[in-house]
Amino acid sequence: MGAPKKLDLLALSSVPLVMTLGNSMLIPVLPLISKKLNISAFQVSLIITVYSIVAIILIPIAGYLSDRFGRKIVMVPCLIIAGLGGAVSGWASWKIEDPYIWILIGRVLQGIGSAGAAPVVMPLVGDMFKSDEEISAGLGLTETANTAGKVLSPIIGAALAAFLWFLPFWFIPFFSLVSVLLVAFLVKVPKTKDKEVQTVKEFAHCVKGIFKENGKWLFAIFAVGCIIMFVLFGILFYLSDMLEKQYNINGVKKGLVLAIPLLALSVSSFISGKKIGQNKNLMKTVIIAGMGLVAISFIALRVQHTLIFLISFLVLTGIGIGITLPSLDALITEGIEKEERGTITSIYSAMRFIGVAAGPPVYSYLMSVSEHLVYYISAGSSVIAVMVVLLFIQVKDLEKDPKQMPKLA
Repeated sequence: MGAPKKLDLLALSSVPLVMTLGNSMLIPVLPLISKKLNISAFQVSLIITVYSIVAIILIPIAGYLSDRFGRKIVMVPCLIIAGLGGAVSGWASWKIEDPYIWILIGRVLQGIGSAGAAPVVMPLVGDMFKSDEEISAGLGLTETANTAGKVLSPIIGAALAAFLWFLPFWFIPFFSLVSVLLVAFLVKVPKTKDKEVQTVKEFAHCVKGIFKENGKWLFAIFAVGCIIMFVLFGILFYLSDMLEKQYNINGVKKGLVLAIPLLALSVSSFISGKKIGQNKNLMKTVIIAGMGLVAISFIALRVQHTLIFLISFLVLTGIGIGITLPSLDALITEGIEKEERGTITSIYSAMRFIGVAAGPPVYSYLMSVSEHLVYYISAGSSVIAVMVVLLFIQVKDLEKDPKQMPKLA
């Protein structure tokens, strides 16, 4: 991987980093926002959920547009829209007496921007490299940036909120501007031959053909990605609430505690991305091992969940999720031809956002019923992910001759 490509990758890695900061940064601040606005835990969880719902709807459209008209043409304007969304939420929190609805509107704009920015990174990395090993390493770096954002976000969010509770919203435009400049000036999109732009009907027909040919393993990867994000964002919401209410850990101290399992996730993601190469059997094994470790962690937490046990086993959860994500990314990117990558990986990103959207409100409800339900649902979801991989992802299906696959263009 040459130095120019490294600069491209570093610039691209800023996109998932910024998108993650713009969302996860609010996790430790949600209880404070709830108090300041006098809203319920469910209402405050919607600040995460509406962002994700909008992204779910628009991500496949962004993938289609990026395949047809170019990755950067979609990515840069969407980063700008994400920044504007943060500014709307920040301005409303500062100037409007009852800003809740306006905060949600700002988060909708942020979701629109996120839909066309972060999901386009994965297919662009696939476009930039020829060998599967280089693609895996590149995806490992961008996934590490994503998870590094998750590590930094609770610390940054809590530190900013210690000055003003709405200050995290104002930092979203700043982060977005930095990413816009990096992508605009450093990322060089590989030249591709001119291709005829399809009608929506032709596009839909080709996507149907891809799923007919590869649907079994694609849907399995979509399901596992959704489950991972559901458990991750649900448990972060739960942990943020628990640290404040049960252990009286607030502010930056709470951000630092939240960052511990996320640091484990980030480091394990980086190592996994480096090690898996193009070995699809290894990727499948790593996914099974990772989700199995997550399940075991929550079973152990059901038995004993004092603070030290809670953090220790959530570190194991972070490791399990961290080693799993690069393998999922690599399987879906290497298993689909370049012409279809933007569309298929964007659908995968949408499925991950479904998990992000569902996690906080579902865990909010579970917490109101029984703390033990949090552990049962988390462990059960992880076991389901393991079973899905065992039953529906067969390496022989991933190694079909690409020439026999349907083409989008």
